[in-house]
Formats: sequence, structure tokens, C-alpha cells
Amino acid sequence: MAPSPWVQELHFPHLKIPLIIHQLIPVTPSGPIPAASGDSLYLSNLDDIIGARVFTPTIYFYRSEEEYSARPVIETLRKALANVLVPYYPLSGRIREAHNGKLEVFFGSEQGALMVEAYSEMTLAELGDLTVPNPAWSPLIYKFLNEEPYKIIDMPLVIAQVTLFSCGGFSLGLRLCHCICDGLGAMQFLNAWAATAKAGKLVANPHPCWDREFFRPRHPPIIKHPHVEYMRIDEGSSLTMSLWQAKPIQKCYRISREFQAHLKIIAQPDDKFPCTRFDAMAAHIWRSWVKALDVKPVNYKLRLTFSVNARQKLKNPPLKDGFYGNVVCVACSMSSVNELANGQLKYTTRLVREARLGVTEEYLRSTVDLVEVDRPRRLEFGGKLTITQWTRFSIYESADFGWGRPIYAGPIDLTPTPQVCVFLPEGEADPNGSMVVCICLPESATLKFFDFLCLKNSTIGTVSQQLIIT
Repeated sequence: MAPSPWVQELHFPHLKIPLIIHQLIPVTPSGPIPAASGDSLYLSNLDDIIGARVFTPTIYFYRSEEEYSARPVIETLRKALANVLVPYYPLSGRIREAHNGKLEVFFGSEQGALMVEAYSEMTLAELGDLTVPNPAWSPLIYKFLNEEPYKIIDMPLVIAQVTLFSCGGFSLGLRLCHCICDGLGAMQFLNAWAATAKAGKLVANPHPCWDREFFRPRHPPIIKHPHVEYMRIDEGSSLTMSLWQAKPIQKCYRISREFQAHLKIIAQPDDKFPCTRFDAMAAHIWRSWVKALDVKPVNYKLRLTFSVNARQKLKNPPLKDGFYGNVVCVACSMSSVNELANGQLKYTTRLVREARLGVTEEYLRSTVDLVEVDRPRRLEFGGKLTITQWTRFSIYESADFGWGRPIYAGPIDLTPTPQVCVFLPEGEADPNGSMVVCICLPESATLKFFDFLCLKNSTIGTVSQQLIIT
């Protein structure tokens, strides 16, 4: 039997999805909530930091199964959402700007979440491989006509488009406001919604906890770290221009558990402190990306940023169970183009490891105070790659609404922010620990990136040509 590929390039079709939006359905909490019209809720500086002022779009596909055919999809999801919005009542509010650019949640009349009912004459089979995120699926996630990029003010905080396909399958296109929850918080909400739909009654375990005052800034602020992750840097390299002007395309690669283990061994720094698979993969992707883009000048300092979950680092006091707000810090590694392109992988891996381990409780408190003193006003892309790790989320397990686990669950289109790379877990068919890496590249750089990714012509490790599939 032929060996399974260690690195496999994945392909998706270019297609158009015709659909009809049947109706927009406001969804309000099904019972009383502890907030009245005119009330507001505090958002922490981690919640309204510039990187959280976005919607996180995800898509979930479900097959048609005879045993579930009697369950009305739209009504089941609507009722469950209305029920779960009682304990998760802040998601029925709106975001507004208070003093000094600070955001808060407020409650008024005619608010609530938004559900969109849509139909398509296509079948799920006609969408191609549903395990490979495809930007062509964008119509399955609702956007308002002429909606401004990054708009969150006065928007529903949950926007859910349910598209029914002619085969009986359906998709759930979900947009959640990142100000309300980080990735783990989103999984907690999604799990409650799904469990409630499946049970036919409210299931919220753990009970959601707001408590954003936990992260109030200190008085006076104490900023103990340089926080280069938020430093305003004028782009002095060819990186950003080559990406944004070349209309980059999204590329996806399946990385086997065996390749990850192999990479972890050859990426291990020359010290007694072990690196993780994430350290090794992040360093390798960063180096491969920079080399493929042929960034100039070679002495320019580039940044790699990634989010670190700080929940377990909070000891005095610890977070309350059920907290679903933002508890992530942005870690940042810096290195010159020359060091990335010509240096050793183990050196870059050590930089990533140091940045990850540098996120402590004090680092988080310092971040909160920094934002209080000098609130960033715009997203900074200068000389930066941002890696988002979804492999730690139980997204497939959390999204069973009663129609089984989704065929695919995750993001679909990175091209609006081409300096973001995503590590995704494999779907329901593959429990072997492989991941899917999605990244944006100019068409001219894709072949070079794949060669670097596969360690072709590399002196640090070799991968059999039989274990690479394009």
C-alpha cells in the first residue's frame, strides 16, 4: 500500500453559488434578561483592542440524513438561538463607542441577533471538496448591502445565515463579533446553541459568565513590556506591497502528523527546553513564506504575531468558570529577512517559543494598561505575518445541532486579510492529527512556497518525493 502523503496541496473549484435570500429574521431572547433598554455593559481592553474589532466568519456544512429529515432546520435553529440568548444576553445587544474611543455593549429597542433564511438550487456535492475552505463559499455568509469593512458599531452581534440546498443538506454561515468572545468563548457559545437545538430545551454548561471588569486597567497604568506587537511600523520592505498589489490567492495544504513530528525534531533549538509542534510549524511557515515572497531589503525586521490563550496563566485570582470574553494576548517574534531566509530553522523556532512563553499574567496586565494609555486606532500590517491556530478549538464537536457533526467547520476566505495564516484541524473523516494550513500568496510565489514547505532541497531535513502530492 502506498504511504500517505506527508504534505499535500489541496484544491478547490472556482464556482458561483446562486441563492435566494428568503427572509431576515430578528431573534430576541425567549425570556427575561438582566438588562433593560438604555443599559450598557463594560468591555475590557482585551475585548475592544483593535484586532478584536471585527466579525469572525465561519461556515458549517451538514449532510441530508433521512433520520433527521423531519426536523425543520430554520425553526429548530431559531428557537434554540432565542433560548440561548437568555443566558448569553450580551449577544442580543449592540456595540457603541463611548468616551475616548472606548467600546461598550448597549441595549435598546428592536435589537437581538439576526437569522437569514436562504435557498440554493445547488447540491452540496456541486460545491466540490467540502473539507477544503473555498473563498467561493462567501455568499453563504450574510453581509449587508454596501456594508463597510470592519463595521461593528450598531450591528447585530450574531448573524447566522442558514442556506438550504436542493439535496436536503444545509450550511450555517455564522458571524460573531470578536469583541464579545475569543475563539474559546465562541466555542462555548456555539456548543450551548447546538446542545440546546439538539435537546429541544436550554442547555448552557458551563453557565456563561460576563465579568469583563476582571480586566480593568491598573491605576496608574504599569507597562512593563515593549509590546512590539502593537508598534506602529512604516512598511519599509517589499512584503506588504507584493501581497496587496498582486491580488494574492488562497492556498491550502494538508500537513500530516508525521511531518509535524519530523519538523519538531529538526526544529528543536540547541538547549534543554523543548519546543512544541506549534513553535516548529509557525517558524517553518514564517520562513517559507518570507523566502517565497523574496522580501527585500534583507536587513529589514519582520514580525510574526500569534494569539496565546492566557486563561491558565491567571492565578491571582483565577477566571471564573464560564467566562467567554477575550483572554488572549498577542505574542510577537521579530527577525530580519536575512536571518529568516538564510539562518537556521532552530533559531527561528527559538524566537517563536520565547514569544509564546513570554505571555504571562503580568504581560496580559501590561497589555491592558498599554491599550488604556495609547489605544491603537487601526490594524497594523507592516512587515507582519499573523498565524491563527484553530487546531486547539473543538469546533467539530461543538457544532452538532442534532444533524451530526459538520462535514466542514471553519473559515472560508483569507484574501481580505492576506497577511493572516490559519492552522485548521482536519474534519470528521480524519482523526489522525493532520492539520490544514491556509495562507495567501501571489500566484508567482506559490510553487516556491510549496517547495520550501516540503523541505525540498533543504539541508535540515529531507522528505521523500513519494510523500508529497500536488
